[in-house]
Amino acid sequence: MKVLYAASEAVPFCKTGGLADVAGSLPPALAAQGVETAVILPLYRRVKERFADQLTFLCYDYVDLAWRHAYCGLFSLKKDGVTWYFLDNEQYFGRPELYGCADDGERFGFFSRAVVKMLDHLDFWPDVIHCNDWQTALIPIYLKDDGVREERYRSVRTVLTIHNIEYQGRYDPYCLGGLFGLDRGWVDDGTLLLDGDLNLLKGAILTADAVNAVSPTYAQELKNPYFAHRMEGILTQCGYKLSGVLNGIDMKLYDPAADPRIAANYTAENISGKAADKAELQKALGLRPEPETPIIAMVSRLVTHKGLDLIREVMGDIMELPVQFVLLGSGDAAYEDFFRHAAERWPERMAIRLGYDEALSMAIYAGADLFLMPSRSEPCGLSQMIAMRYGTVPIVRETGGLKDTVQPYEAWRDAGTGFTFANYSSADMLHVLREAVYLYKDYPDAFARLRRRAMERDFSWNRSAGDYLKIYAAVTGAAAAASESDDTEALKAEVPTAAAEPAKKRTSARKAVSGKAAKPVKAASAKKAVPAAPDDGARVPKTAEKSTRTRKTAGSVAKKAASASKPKKKGAARKAAE
Repeated sequence: MKVLYAASEAVPFCKTGGLADVAGSLPPALAAQGVETAVILPLYRRVKERFADQLTFLCYDYVDLAWRHAYCGLFSLKKDGVTWYFLDNEQYFGRPELYGCADDGERFGFFSRAVVKMLDHLDFWPDVIHCNDWQTALIPIYLKDDGVREERYRSVRTVLTIHNIEYQGRYDPYCLGGLFGLDRGWVDDGTLLLDGDLNLLKGAILTADAVNAVSPTYAQELKNPYFAHRMEGILTQCGYKLSGVLNGIDMKLYDPAADPRIAANYTAENISGKAADKAELQKALGLRPEPETPIIAMVSRLVTHKGLDLIREVMGDIMELPVQFVLLGSGDAAYEDFFRHAAERWPERMAIRLGYDEALSMAIYAGADLFLMPSRSEPCGLSQMIAMRYGTVPIVRETGGLKDTVQPYEAWRDAGTGFTFANYSSADMLHVLREAVYLYKDYPDAFARLRRRAMERDFSWNRSAGDYLKIYAAVTGAAAAASESDDTEALKAEVPTAAAEPAKKRTSARKAVSGKAAKPVKAASAKKAVPAAPDDGARVPKTAEKSTRTRKTAGSVAKKAASASKPKKKGAARKAAE
């Protein structure tokens, strides 16, 4: 099986959030299980700055996006059994930040369009393209749009992973043709329209062959209006192809026994080094050197859905407990101000560091005793898994991946891996905090056993890779891969069972490239061989022809889904589209 993994970020090349950790870890895990795997990413400025001497220039071509005829360079490198491809366009990706630009829609529309265009220049023709979030949501759309004309595109199956439903890629309907180069049929049949806006993620959900969320619980939550951000009707309608696959972590990268980033190493069998890490953390943050006082820690973005309003309500009650409190993160100014003032109120017992510091984050994971995640919603979460790996016992709300990864402590049978609470309530959170501190102070042996159980949990990517292999097999009709472990059996959700048409072999795809496409050039260093991008001023806008062709776009599903999730109001743009 050949899988092309398309993402907007991936470690170690570029990172802003959890998607990068997934995209950097899952493909090597798939490759280890015998899948021919490649990853395709934008060639951001920061990637060029750090990895230019490792990149090999392959070729360049031109990508048509509406009236634009833009240069696209293709680079690659081999790492961890995976081929990593990078798409170059200085206008779109030569910027200091990955996201947050006014033209993000155009940038990632170009990226999605370029992924489909550059298939001809890759080392293999994929059986599956695995897309992630709204930044790659147009790939299934473009494949179906091109598949009307060329059968080879219809052989490619698509899988979409939703990492966070809150970010959907919403734009004015008038952007459909002028920005994304699509005809209005995609709006008329409801595929790309939601609440009067173009919704790229909705289109991908409807047109992809399989859809998964990043935890089984989150997959179920997405059918609930509280979590779905107006997409509950769509996801309920597409429930037949929706599943949940729990993310993992890199067990070698996050290994307290060998991690060079922490002051002292330790294992679940010999935890003595953690005391030294705690002492070092207290010293670094100006906390009192009290080895018997538990440290409650948070490493988080400071935004509402992380449950920070609960902490704000009972901060005084928390600090009445015999604890120290540590927080690392940045976000909303209101929360930054609150925690800054709280640290001033409780000096030497509370330490706040605004921003993000990788070295400090690892010192916190290793040196803290309790890790607090009271999230309103959490699709998967990686911090609780990392914390457990380092023997820092999590305290979490039962939502999304937090519920799937943290087993609540049960004193009567000495079981569990952390502390949990179900209701989104500051009182409930405070109750379990008190329980955790009580156990730490008064029953150290029981707390030590709890800590050891947490450290022994297996959150490796092997389990997750096996689950994805089953999804790939379902959509391609391929034979199922290796048998699943007991842990996989407990965590798996429904996957599409209807076998799709077997993927057809690539038939001289490279020959099918237009005569205008550039031929691959000899491999060279990226620093030396990057061709100068053509002058954008030479582009001549083209008048888009109206298309009346019929596409296989899950139109019937789209219409049902649209009726299941009717907008509250119809704006002028919606009326114009209808």
